[in-house]
Amino acid sequence: MDLPTPSLIVDRGRVIANTLAMRQRMNELGVTLRPHAKTAKSAAVARLAHGNENPQGGLTISTLAEAAYFLDHGFSDLVYAVCVAPAKLDSVSALRDRGAALKIITDNVDASQAIGAHPGSHEVLVEIDCGEHRTGVTADGPELLKIADAVAKSGRSKMAGVLTHAGHSYGSRNGREAADIAEAERAAAVQAASRLREAGHATPIISVGSTPTAMHARHLDGVTEARPGVYVFQDLFQAGIGSCGWEDMALSVLGSVIARHPARGTLMLDTGGLALSKDRSTAALDSDGDKGFGLICDATGGPLAGLHIAGVHQEHGEVKVDDPALFEKLPIGGKVRIFPNHACMTAAAYDTYHVVDGGMDIVDTWDRCNGW
Repeated sequence: MDLPTPSLIVDRGRVIANTLAMRQRMNELGVTLRPHAKTAKSAAVARLAHGNENPQGGLTISTLAEAAYFLDHGFSDLVYAVCVAPAKLDSVSALRDRGAALKIITDNVDASQAIGAHPGSHEVLVEIDCGEHRTGVTADGPELLKIADAVAKSGRSKMAGVLTHAGHSYGSRNGREAADIAEAERAAAVQAASRLREAGHATPIISVGSTPTAMHARHLDGVTEARPGVYVFQDLFQAGIGSCGWEDMALSVLGSVIARHPARGTLMLDTGGLALSKDRSTAALDSDGDKGFGLICDATGGPLAGLHIAGVHQEHGEVKVDDPALFEKLPIGGKVRIFPNHACMTAAAYDTYHVVDGGMDIVDTWDRCNGW
């Protein structure tokens, strides 16, 4: 591959296969797919995620920069799935004035009052805590109705529904555990929506979603949409918990060998913590699943005797080499591909995807949106 290193590589065929599989899965479950675009942050990937049937369907976004970027690329149905800071409401209104059907979320009365007092017209979802305990209110607690009442009080803004995210599904280790978490996620969202409706609030959107729960949910009765994200690329951690196979991973980083030390059994790559991220999610897996900071393959994507990035500095990736014969396959300047633990975090360092299609030839480039 005649590219500078580090460079971000994505296999288009694998993205197409991953996105097709998720569309089929959502069709089986009878819900609308609203992909979380924070993984790829790319209009090209978003179009593949929806396929030819609905090439500019709804998206989930995590920053207002993403909202502006996707609106510029023709995607207007957006859910901003981070509790909104009141200071950002002017920016939200500006995007809505440009034609974005941008929904926001909150989990507290203070922000709800700020939304109600804001001169703009907003559509609001209440975030529900289904077990992760990051953000969100409980489905059966008093805050739920207080938040909805505060939003509706002004008459300008209105309730749009409920949203929850089972981030703790990443702690599952098999399909049964993920399915149990998916059911708790579904039940919490449906219960919260029912309470809001009984209190007179509209809830057209009942939104759940993570890649593990989307893959393993037994059913999604009562839910209107799901928001998986990392499935478009998959990664080592998702493979480790059973959300995908190793052959489904579409994202890798191209790196170069910059130093070799056979006497101490190490070599260095130019792919450090900035190029790969310092995510160590696979450390929570068993020894077979733990791939350090990334799994090393040759330039074609073929594995190299289980080599992985053992340690990272800002611009150095350290590799432990137990088999001296491997040094002959990894000369100075030789190129390798590293499959990351967490695709979302790794991709964030780059502004361009270099696209392959099952081989080593670059067939396209895709841009992505960064920043906030």
